[in-house]
Order: sequence, then C-alpha cells, then structure tokens
Amino acid sequence: MGSRRAPKFALNGEWEMAQIRLNDILGFTDDEIGNVKIRFTDGGGNRYEAFLSDPKEFHETAFLWRTEVQRFSVGQTAISLLKLSSETYLLTTIMKITKELGIKHGANYEGEEIERYTPYFGRVVIKYKKNYQQQVRYANGIIDEMEVLQILPSQFDGIHFPGYDRVRLSYAHLASIVQRRPEDWVGALENQKAVYLIVDKETGKQYVGSATAEKGMLLSRWNSYVANGHGGNKLLIDVVNDEGLDYVKQNFQYAILENYNARVDDKIILAREIWWKETLGSRAFGLNAN
Repeated sequence: MGSRRAPKFALNGEWEMAQIRLNDILGFTDDEIGNVKIRFTDGGGNRYEAFLSDPKEFHETAFLWRTEVQRFSVGQTAISLLKLSSETYLLTTIMKITKELGIKHGANYEGEEIERYTPYFGRVVIKYKKNYQQQVRYANGIIDEMEVLQILPSQFDGIHFPGYDRVRLSYAHLASIVQRRPEDWVGALENQKAVYLIVDKETGKQYVGSATAEKGMLLSRWNSYVANGHGGNKLLIDVVNDEGLDYVKQNFQYAILENYNARVDDKIILAREIWWKETLGSRAFGLNAN
C-alpha cells in the first residue's frame, strides 16, 4: 500500500509532526506507482495565468502536449505539477491516459481525470527541489521526496495583490482576476482611479489610458479590455481587427502608472494622462490616437 506517516512522539513529551509527503495523500500502492508518471510544467510564459483562466485548455496545451519525445502511454496515470517558484509546485490534475493521437507537435494525448483526486486539483502545494532537465519522470523514484506544504481552502487563484507600484499583468492574468474576482485584487482596484499603461510586447508600442468615475474606475475599465481586447479605443480596435483577439491575449501587458482614491477630481487624472502620453510619446509612436 502507499506509505503512511504518523506524528512522532518526542522525548520531551510533545508531539512532533512528521512531514506529509505527496503520496501520503494520494495513496498509490507499490503495484500502482510503477505505472505513474509526473509531468513538470514551468510557470513561465503566463502558464499559471492560463491554468487559472481555463484549466481544460491549459492541460491540453501544456500537460498533454508533446514534441518528438513520447511523454506517456495509454493506461498510465499522469500527474501534472505546475511550477510556482524555484522549489514549489501546484497539483493541477491527475489523469488516466486513454488515447494517443499520433501527433508529434501538439496535444497528443487524451485522458480522464481520476475522480477520487479531484478535491486536490488546484489546492495542493508541494515542495520539491528539481535538479534535472527532464519534464517527465516516473513517480516511484521521486514522489517520496515531495513534501506537501499546504492544502489550500479553495483553488489557487494566483499571486496576491503586490501593491499598486508592482502591478504588471498579462492578458491571461488580468482575465483571471476579472473572472474569479479574488478579494485582495478587487478591493484594491474597484474603487481606484488611475492612469495605466498597455504595452504591445511584440512591437513595443504603448497605450496610455485613464480610469475615472465616468469610466467606472480601474477594475471596470480593465474589464472592458478583457471583454473585447480594445476597450473602445480607436488604434486598439485596429489591432484587434488586423491581428485578432488572440494576438492581444498573447502580447498585451497591463500596468499602473499612477493611482488615486475615488475622491480625487477626474480632471487631475485626465491631466496626468496627458502628461504621460507626452512623456512616453504614445501619440506619435504608440497606440494613442489623441
């Protein structure tokens, strides 16, 4: 049976809690573990935002994706771990692989999530020091080194609000905030006026905008960009029409230049918006039409 670890009784008469390992909660038996593989997915390239936005699409485009290397075989159990930091990972799914599609560069596998593990998906954070390059390893050689750091009370909802001067969001992360409405982000953004910056990372072009009472404050204003990619702005509409909404999703980045509380007069925010447009040259060389 899968290993089980109990609390240890120390000599001083106090209980000392032993570390909880990943298989302590998954419970794979010795017979099962030889047919279990773990896939590590790097958190870069906005992948954890993609998981928050659409777990199904994330698993199809990352977890079940292959190139020349064959990752899994039909009948194997596959565990998905998404990197959060240098030594922490989030359990996102556990599937039984049901089909290979014969695709060498794409989503090559189909799988069914194992129902008894679904309460853990997006909630179990583990600590593991990965010192090798392989993305996929058999579980029996490494799973006992994986320590359960935390079982979250609800699904992981991304990084906490970092402060107004450190907001820099991809489209996927902004979309996840708008859709999931985590309390710290909503509390910070929904009653704030602001001057903000949108950058097309592909071309380097910039757009300076403002969120005022008339435009529904910052969270409402940014919600309009999630909805259609352009928020009603002329040159951003041109980008969406010419390149498509997927281009925006892949390349646009959102940041706060200045923020103000709801009592500040809109005229002050609009004046600062003009100052930033002139300073960054976003009219002459960027995406501001006026």
